[in-house]
Amino acid sequence: MTRFTWGALALAALTSPALAGPPYLTDDPVPTDTGHWEIYAFAAVEGRHSALDADAGLDLNYGAVKGVQLTATLPLNLTHDHAGGWDSGAGDLEIGVKYRFFDDVPSGWSAAVFPRVILPTSTLDDDGKTRVLLPLWVQKEMGATSVFGGGGYEINPGAGNRDFWLAALAVTRDLSEQVSLGAEVALQGADTDGGTTQARAGLGAIVQLGGPFALLLSGGPSWADRQTSYRAYSALSLNF
Repeated sequence: MTRFTWGALALAALTSPALAGPPYLTDDPVPTDTGHWEIYAFAAVEGRHSALDADAGLDLNYGAVKGVQLTATLPLNLTHDHAGGWDSGAGDLEIGVKYRFFDDVPSGWSAAVFPRVILPTSTLDDDGKTRVLLPLWVQKEMGATSVFGGGGYEINPGAGNRDFWLAALAVTRDLSEQVSLGAEVALQGADTDGGTTQARAGLGAIVQLGGPFALLLSGGPSWADRQTSYRAYSALSLNF
């Protein structure tokens, strides 16, 4: 990936929601229902002027047993800069396991860990190092409103790279059975030598289309390396 790092965005684009997680950068502790699938056909782009990074692909989530979700993400990458033009190729394969270890329905509190392994399968990145993300996510349900957030630590080996912390917080509200809106902020430490802290803010929406389908949208500004870029995310989800 280029300096418009997709670390936090990948967490969102490649995770599973009930009415949280995608399309947000912030994840939630809610696993896919036992014996069910959540599949997202997603596209995401971030950039500034002619420098763009984009991902598209499938995010596969399966409720293996109660409280446990298995996740695999199969992305393609597309990049553009003013000097080299367009380039495309396979992205890094992600696999993860979400384990909700606390779920107190009467109080509305829940918590989960969601370790992820990012394998170096990208044809656009010659770093060739496996990364590991170790996050904790917590949620509080208050009727139609949900507050969820947390963060973790990413082991980010490779020449010029640095391990880093990340944190995020989101608030969503169900306007009806069909529409949910939300807002969030996210912060990530420098992931390269000489890099800077990255901050993101955004708005999102989930629209139930009927049956097992839903449309997910989000977007907002990002600040890194003393510059402002913009990101957008969309997905069609299938839940069965």
